[in-house]
Amino acid sequence: MKKLDILIIGAGIGGLSAAIALCRKGFAVTAIERDPTWSVYGVGIIQQSNVLRAMDQLCVLDSFMDAACGFDAVEIFTPDGTKVARVPSPRLVEGRPANVGIGRRALQKVLGDNAKALGTELRLGVTAEAIEDDGAKVHVRFSDGSSGSYDLVIGADGVYSQTREMILPEAGKPQFTGQSVWRYNFPRAEGLDALQVYNGPTGVGLVPMSADLMYMYVTTPEPDNPRYPKEGLAAAMRAKLVNCSAQIRELAEQITDDDGVVYRPLEGMLVRGDWSKGRVGLLGDAVHATTPHLGQGAGMAIEDGIVLAEELERSDDVEAALRAYRDRRFERCRYIVESSLAICMGQLGKAPPVDNHKATAEMFAVVSQPI
Repeated sequence: MKKLDILIIGAGIGGLSAAIALCRKGFAVTAIERDPTWSVYGVGIIQQSNVLRAMDQLCVLDSFMDAACGFDAVEIFTPDGTKVARVPSPRLVEGRPANVGIGRRALQKVLGDNAKALGTELRLGVTAEAIEDDGAKVHVRFSDGSSGSYDLVIGADGVYSQTREMILPEAGKPQFTGQSVWRYNFPRAEGLDALQVYNGPTGVGLVPMSADLMYMYVTTPEPDNPRYPKEGLAAAMRAKLVNCSAQIRELAEQITDDDGVVYRPLEGMLVRGDWSKGRVGLLGDAVHATTPHLGQGAGMAIEDGIVLAEELERSDDVEAALRAYRDRRFERCRYIVESSLAICMGQLGKAPPVDNHKATAEMFAVVSQPI
């Protein structure tokens, strides 16, 4: 294994996880992030058992758990609020819970602090304007006028990846599903010790994030992909919940802060061909953007970084390592993207409805397998 100079484009969950994994293998890592404030919205995210295992592999599990709230089951409810199942989640790390909820800002801090402590050079407010691969090095011109040469460049720059556009313009573009997600933080409900999933045309989930905080996600049909103005966003979210169960309608009365609502159209894509070209590769949402119905989007990106670092350590041939990384990751990521989309289409009435109890149990069985 040669010590490589590696550039990561994008300092989100996938990019930071890759930086940690690569630094631990002895590689030199620079990460650039277009957002000069390195901001992230303040709601939560579900991280399941395979992510706890991945955090253990990255050697950041203690700081991750300090910022998170663990739980061991998923509870499934019918649209009228009747609980029909409690699905236990497999524990993959001894002495740790199966799943956690964590604030996105807290997760970014855990990953960012560890990446920088391991030697990652982080540059904010910078993009890659041009990438030229001459077969021996990748020469990059940056938006601040500087330039650099690297042994490998990794695009971890999200569903609208500019890196993907540069190297694989034929790969296609993300597609809007017809559904969107709304998120909002609440005081944690008494007795909430699991992820609670409420089925129906409007899907709702309640996720514990800390001893006193939880967040709600709501999936709604949005066939025309509207853009809701910030003013009135809380009222718009409340209106989406008027036909839900009594317990959800009661919670909805607390949705009052427009700035606290996070609204996102759900888009997805899967690059079925190559995930790299020469010495430039892709990970995370840049190649397998999934809807959140199985809670595995971030988990797949985190695992990508670990597998990429392992394959680079095994081989002195960068291009061969990138192909081996893709070969190890494709089927697992394909399963998550397609199974999540099937739930989405079932909720929209565009495909047969999916049994959430069965789909959740199957997903846990799949992601419990080694990466």
